[in-house]
Amino acid sequence: INTRRSKEGQAPLDLETLPLDDKPTYGLLQEAHTTAVFQLESTGMKKYLAKLKPTNIEDVIAMCALYRPGPLDAGMVDMYIDRKHGREEVVYDHDRLEPILENTYGVIVYQEQVMQISQAMAGYSLGGADMLRRAMGKKKPEEMVKQRQIFIEGAAKKDIDAATANHIFDYMEKFAGYGFNKSHAAAYALVAYQTAWLKAHYPAEFLAAVMSSEMQNTD
Repeated sequence: INTRRSKEGQAPLDLETLPLDDKPTYGLLQEAHTTAVFQLESTGMKKYLAKLKPTNIEDVIAMCALYRPGPLDAGMVDMYIDRKHGREEVVYDHDRLEPILENTYGVIVYQEQVMQISQAMAGYSLGGADMLRRAMGKKKPEEMVKQRQIFIEGAAKKDIDAATANHIFDYMEKFAGYGFNKSHAAAYALVAYQTAWLKAHYPAEFLAAVMSSEMQNTD
């Protein structure tokens, strides 16, 4: 690809500087033409990409996090898609949740969001927020009773009533078991985007490279 670009008088290709708003790349993703695209080539993933029609890198990050048995079984993927396209209303149980959940249409997708909510709603420290995240992931009943009380007491100091705090804690607990690490999903999504960009802009070279890398795998 770099040889071709130099012949065309273009600068050598630098994947680190690719624009993240490239229309041909999102067109490829929206049409689910993602065979050989990192993380996005399974039949199930293609089905959801075609329904989601991603328009930004946040959508790609979310799909890398959501396409797992837990979120799929819980209907979180369909909820994310329906809210993106306005078929389901995006509702926030408190104003403090909007800046944290806005990019995921009000759906808790990432472990980091659980930590941010506990900080914003109940004044948790970063260390305490991470302990809450781990406790929710492990679903230890006795630890959850303890954490709920800490959360309600912390929320009260921010003038959030106990009923609202309980409701939000329930919401966090429901999704925390499925929550994925966003930093991990973002790394996957960036490589997926870069791979899709190459396929969209240099399909012949891309497919030749894919075939070469798989030439020993007869399946």
